[in-house]
Amino acid sequence: MRAGMYPPIQARPHGFALAGLGPRLLARLIDILAVLLLNIVINGWFAYQWAREFVPMYRATIDEMANGGSAWDVQASGRMDGLLWAMLIIATLLWLAYEAPAIGSSGQTLGKRLMRIKVVAVEDTKPLGFGRAFGRWARLGLWTPAWGCAGIGFVLQLIDCVSPVFDQQLRQAFHDKTARTVVVALPPDDRQPVDATTSGGGNGTSHQG
Repeated sequence: MRAGMYPPIQARPHGFALAGLGPRLLARLIDILAVLLLNIVINGWFAYQWAREFVPMYRATIDEMANGGSAWDVQASGRMDGLLWAMLIIATLLWLAYEAPAIGSSGQTLGKRLMRIKVVAVEDTKPLGFGRAFGRWARLGLWTPAWGCAGIGFVLQLIDCVSPVFDQQLRQAFHDKTARTVVVALPPDDRQPVDATTSGGGNGTSHQG
């Protein structure tokens, strides 16, 4: 039989199955909700001030169009632009504070804990540390301020989030490739990924990541 007729062998980093795309998506959605709640609390005042500027501009736009003019004749105020950039920068910093320290220390955010998946390094299961976790987050999160540029940042983040679909070997997103990490599924008995680089890696003992 030809080699192509055999099913591909699934990689098992440190003895654990790769996290499924479904659990990874749900974990990301949970994390988005958590960061959104933080933004409601922290960014709420800026959003209120932006809305106060937007409503008169919207009404002026409607009146201009009703009189045969163009919507482009009504210009957004400089304060609106400033408030929008402030909200985007604050949102970026909140996301950073939520994700990078958690991934750096334990490999899990709230969403990943609930979905029982974990971020580990390709080479071992030692904690990533903040620097490496920041690099992983930055590939995705630093595009957030570019949401104000015709949504370019959102499009690039969306492409990154769906990129594991095209990696059949390790299901790495672009931000995983940057940090040399993989996302694994934890079994129900709470065992942690085995660090094969330690002396106990060969006898099946677990290493707390």
